[in-house]
Amino acid sequence: MQTQLSFSILFWIKKNRMKNGKAPIYARVTINGNRLEISAQREISVVGWNPGSQKVRGKSAEANMINNDLAFIKTKILSCRSRLEARNEIVSIESFKKEYAGVVERPRMLMEIIQQHNNDIKTLIDKGYSKATWVKYNTTYRHIREFLKWKFNIADINLKKLNFEFITDFEFYLKSQKNIDVNTNAKYIKNIKKIVRECVSKNWLDKDPFMAYKVKAKKTDREFLSELELQTIHEKEFTIERLQHIKDLFLFSCYTGLAYIDIYNLTANNISIGIDGEKWIFTHRQKTETPSRIPLLQPALDILDQYSNHPVAVAGKRLLPVPSNQRMNSYLKEIAAICGINKKLTFHVARHTFATTVTLTNGVPIESISKMLGHTKIQTTQIYAKILDKKVSNDMQALRRKFQVSSKIIDKKIG
Repeated sequence: MQTQLSFSILFWIKKNRMKNGKAPIYARVTINGNRLEISAQREISVVGWNPGSQKVRGKSAEANMINNDLAFIKTKILSCRSRLEARNEIVSIESFKKEYAGVVERPRMLMEIIQQHNNDIKTLIDKGYSKATWVKYNTTYRHIREFLKWKFNIADINLKKLNFEFITDFEFYLKSQKNIDVNTNAKYIKNIKKIVRECVSKNWLDKDPFMAYKVKAKKTDREFLSELELQTIHEKEFTIERLQHIKDLFLFSCYTGLAYIDIYNLTANNISIGIDGEKWIFTHRQKTETPSRIPLLQPALDILDQYSNHPVAVAGKRLLPVPSNQRMNSYLKEIAAICGINKKLTFHVARHTFATTVTLTNGVPIESISKMLGHTKIQTTQIYAKILDKKVSNDMQALRRKFQVSSKIIDKKIG
């Protein structure tokens, strides 16, 4: 058994590793003159560190959190020594290092996890994820970062400190401080929920903080063009080339139901002869990776022919020259104003128009529409059927005629 033991703990900051005005905090364990440095995985400004007390100055939320973490590390260090002594093992730098490595694992921090998640998505853009998805998760990252600063005055938080209150506070922050509507709010909550659920699956969290939380969202009507509005845009000829270009791309989506990213990725390889001997689009939706097979209507074929030799499309080996979604939506506002359409015209309205005015209104079965849209569930497609009064009217016409005939027969019998 070890008779004499020199054992000390010192918390200090490494000024020579200072970055962005902050230096990392380390714990130095000295055993019989031999030293071991342990990173506390925390940073603090030089003026914020008190070398005398070996703590962060002040009583702010950030100071309290870091000091609590340092106290936790110190407890773990002393526990390692106690266990070694209880087993009658020699307490040395080597034995302590092994004991400590088996006890203390680096705390997993929420912002670091989200950042890594987003970096992974960025790497997989066009390999299962779209750039738009990456942008949405980056926006979520920014909102959570600003929330931590607003609520706790900290830059990051231990993953294990996530709880139901954290989620509801974040939801309140988005509503009260960012003026974000309920549905957009719900999207950010779902993004962080997805990441946290992955942490639970990896056993980084013992309990899912979202278990008792229900994401709140309200149903909204999906904007689409009426037959008259679609015809108005179709027949309008623009003298400004950029507007005519955007109009054509918008109409192509109206007659195919393809989303922006799927039109952007469209190549000659996606066009083949279908079962009816006509040209079809065979593709997979980037958003859901579900197959989508769409017979090409004549207006869509005309647009493909029109742009078959466009230099931008040829250079990109794509069927159509597609600018950024942001630019298209900006120009669509101009098109709506010129055509006298009092609706918020975005490129996604075209997809909704295909589902309603172009197909459903013209008697295409909802099962066929669902397959062309690449929906994973028929319930998603049924949303369009609910918003079409004209479809309801058409469906009831045959029933009306049946009852009218029945009524006349009854009248004749009575007469």
